[in-house]
Amino acid sequence: MLPFGTVTQTALSVVRVDDRDVRVMLHTAHDGVEFVGRLWFIESTWTNSGIPDRGVFPGRTDAEVLALASRLRADELLQRYRRANAEKRRFHGLRRLTMEVLSKVRYLNQVAVSVRSGLLDRDAAAHEMQLTEEQLIELVKQAKMLAGVEG
Repeated sequence: MLPFGTVTQTALSVVRVDDRDVRVMLHTAHDGVEFVGRLWFIESTWTNSGIPDRGVFPGRTDAEVLALASRLRADELLQRYRRANAEKRRFHGLRRLTMEVLSKVRYLNQVAVSVRSGLLDRDAAAHEMQLTEEQLIELVKQAKMLAGVEG
């Protein structure tokens, strides 16, 4: 899920896994079409932001997404945690960087489309595209430092 808007984080529950408490959070954002929520599982001893479930909860509103996620029973949350843990990413920094690069590319495309459709002034858009290109170059330069680094 690539959010266009603010990500809302809502505490849903705590599940017990092998004598450990795992907090279940719902991260919700608007993706340009609808609101999409994703569960995140976080142990209190973890220093990272947790691991996401691959399943999503779509809805017309933030509240609709929350209602869908809130219906899950404890055993279903536990199943989703086990699935997420089995598929967890190891290279979080590189993943975040990749998501940021994709976000910049999408923004660059939005500006270009807006210019072609006459919604944006060409000079202002050219300046914005130049800034975005410079930001992309800086992000790509960071990739070699993050490649292969776990956590």
